[in-house]
Amino acid sequence: MSDKNVRGHLCALSANVMWGLMSPIGKAALVFFTPIMLTSFRMVGACIAFWILSLFTKKEKIERKDRLRIFLASFVALIFNQGMFIFGLSMTSPINASIITTTLPIITMLVAAFYLKEPITNKKIIGIMIGAGGALMLILSNTPGTAGGGHILGDLLILAAQLSFSIYLTVFKSLTQRYSPITLNKWMFLYASFCYLPFAMGDIVVWNWADIPLIAIAEVLYVVLCGSFLAYICIMTAQRLMRPTVVSMYNYVQPIVASIVSVAVGIGVFGWQKGIAIALVFIGVYIVTQSKSRADLKR
Repeated sequence: MSDKNVRGHLCALSANVMWGLMSPIGKAALVFFTPIMLTSFRMVGACIAFWILSLFTKKEKIERKDRLRIFLASFVALIFNQGMFIFGLSMTSPINASIITTTLPIITMLVAAFYLKEPITNKKIIGIMIGAGGALMLILSNTPGTAGGGHILGDLLILAAQLSFSIYLTVFKSLTQRYSPITLNKWMFLYASFCYLPFAMGDIVVWNWADIPLIAIAEVLYVVLCGSFLAYICIMTAQRLMRPTVVSMYNYVQPIVASIVSVAVGIGVFGWQKGIAIALVFIGVYIVTQSKSRADLKR
């Protein structure tokens, strides 16, 4: 394996470990903040961090034709994706959220088939059916409205977030070939901040900040610095070095990390149905990623 591939795999692994930890940590932060507030903190905090970092890196000029594409990339990767994820997380459990994120490789395969004309082979069809069955089993096994448990609307919002991010990985890969992760992220998070702040300012201004404990501030800092700033540097580097389906495959790390932490701190319950759902999704992901690409079939 080349150094380029090793770096790409390490970056994808690191990003998904941080995102896996963000499910229980973000869920804990939502006890003290509204979803729109937490999402806004994430966008604005990461935006500030990327702009500060950009002062110490080589400046890149954004071509006029790419400005709209970067905004659209921000919309699907941040504005819609992260908004749906945080709102979904506020209505479902961290374990459910992390299990559903493992459908990303399957959804990415479908988007790649539509946009990149990647063939849908028998292996892909079987893998998609098995993986989708696992996700559906998870959603239908939930009891709506249970405290700390799953809610079907929350699960569906998490699923919508995966579709949004799969579009970003597939459609906007070319941007990562032309610009550095720092340049792309500083503009994408700036656009996302402008979109979220107007809706969050009302809550931020009237919030009773004196009652917010230090642990909640630490949780927000993790979401900003690790779940956004560092994770997006890693995932864009991986996206630059590897194919979209390979990058998305690393999502299976998230439920392992989040499940262990959630159960350990007592904010999640792991039952046999979730175990079967994980197994089905993992089997589906494995089968799909073992299928041949368009280039393989041509050779």
